[in-house]
Amino acid sequence: MAPPHGNDRHTPGHPPGHTRRALLAGVAAAGALGAAGCSRVATASTGNGGDLLDRLKAQGVVRLGIAGEIPFGYIDKDGRLTGEAPQLAKAIFKRLGVGRVQPVPTEFGSLIPGLNSQQFDVVAAGMYVTPERCEQVIFADPDYQVLDSFVVRKGNPKGLYDYKDVVAKKARFATGTGYAQIQHAVDAGYKQGDILIVPDQVAGLNAVEAGRVDVFAGTALTTRAVVEKSAKAESTRPFAPLVDGKPRIDGGAFAFRPTETKLRDAFNVELHRLKKSGELFRILRPFGFTRAEMTDLTAKELCGA
Repeated sequence: MAPPHGNDRHTPGHPPGHTRRALLAGVAAAGALGAAGCSRVATASTGNGGDLLDRLKAQGVVRLGIAGEIPFGYIDKDGRLTGEAPQLAKAIFKRLGVGRVQPVPTEFGSLIPGLNSQQFDVVAAGMYVTPERCEQVIFADPDYQVLDSFVVRKGNPKGLYDYKDVVAKKARFATGTGYAQIQHAVDAGYKQGDILIVPDQVAGLNAVEAGRVDVFAGTALTTRAVVEKSAKAESTRPFAPLVDGKPRIDGGAFAFRPTETKLRDAFNVELHRLKKSGELFRILRPFGFTRAEMTDLTAKELCGA
């Protein structure tokens, strides 16, 4: 199990009814889409902030590293690339003069290595910006922020609203594989060996509904989506977990190779224009994002610079 702000994944957001098998099928479909287009990415840029953007304009396509996770970047039931990050990438790269985006599916843990080995041009997977990752890649400013939340039984009979409640009331606690919420619970005093680790939030919902655990932890976006059609469970109000004694709000962003500062900076300019106009929210809203997930956080803040 990875620590929350090292090589962890963001908490994926699979709505009810979406199984891991369906997601894997989506990744396979993404592979087929990727194979149909350009077979190579532009070679590494050197010096002066890189020239990747110029080369992307010339070839007319940018390759996006995705992890097959709803709602961040995935292939839908009709075989089309979608998700908040690909849809945002389409809007921004069109403004930058690059007309097409192309998915390159991989495991979440392979996104940064794949980016730096030039398997794709940019990571478009809603990746959390963390100090550890900032040593390996450069990030655009976050396009969303996210707080934690719990899935509990209807009525929240144990009164679980944060990790301190979970510890104090000795609640049976679950979260997902590689989720940041593992360490959030440990930081609050929960014994890591007592945490039930499940594949994803659908499995977490099932565990709560069946009474195997009292609480499942994920992001507010994740828990809100997964309980939508549940008759037995609900999500709690969002809260900021404590990391090193301070409230932590995570932000997800696009990642670029460290040499490509020109591309990152141009991307940021368009991202901030979309934020100011309200278009960013209109792009993200169909994927379950609310105004509470909109953010003015910067990569510099989250990198700890």
